[in-house]
Amino acid sequence: MESKIEELEEIIGYKFKDKSLLELALTHSSYSNDQKKGKMHNNERLEFLGDAVLELTSSEVLFHEYREKTEGELTRLRASLVCEPTLADCAREIHLGDYLLLSHGEDRTGGRNRDSVISDAFEALIGAIYLDGGYNSSKTFIKKYVLNDIENKQLFFDSKTILQELLQKDYKERVEYVLTREYGPDHDKHFAVDAVFRHRVIGSGEGTTKKRAEQQAAYEAILKIRK
Repeated sequence: MESKIEELEEIIGYKFKDKSLLELALTHSSYSNDQKKGKMHNNERLEFLGDAVLELTSSEVLFHEYREKTEGELTRLRASLVCEPTLADCAREIHLGDYLLLSHGEDRTGGRNRDSVISDAFEALIGAIYLDGGYNSSKTFIKKYVLNDIENKQLFFDSKTILQELLQKDYKERVEYVLTREYGPDHDKHFAVDAVFRHRVIGSGEGTTKKRAEQQAAYEAILKIRK
């Protein structure tokens, strides 16, 4: 485990003074249950803390960087950045799933790539960095991995709404999302969806949920329209 911890530290660019905090952040409840380590020896409490640190940091950064936005606009923007799918993508960027401690059952059923599991672990990692290095260290990590490419993240999160608004300027018809393919085992399903407007495919997307596939299809359509 020590070499894995050092490897992850290298990826995220932060060295822990207390390595046990990082190990705890990587410990899923299924693993602690499997190892009979007790219900407190998992990353859930760190996730609770990390969620609060993430909310504060994102609120502070957005408040200063988007001075022209109203409270409602800032709230929607923050929601797009701290939602489960976005955090899962952030976790995949640092290959966090590869380093998690999971039970054999959780691992076998796709836990390492499940949005809920890796997004929770990502928040736990933020909590661990906060405890180990303080607010500024956690803020640096959040700015690097969450509060980057903000416009594109918001565009993807709100893609279906934005696409409909773009098209309704000139047309009254609604975009339809058509499931074209469903594949993979039950624990790791993937979906392919086309965004169809006026009987024409204007975007295609894939994802681990139908909603994610629809968002990807809408996002692709928006990029085409903007070009």
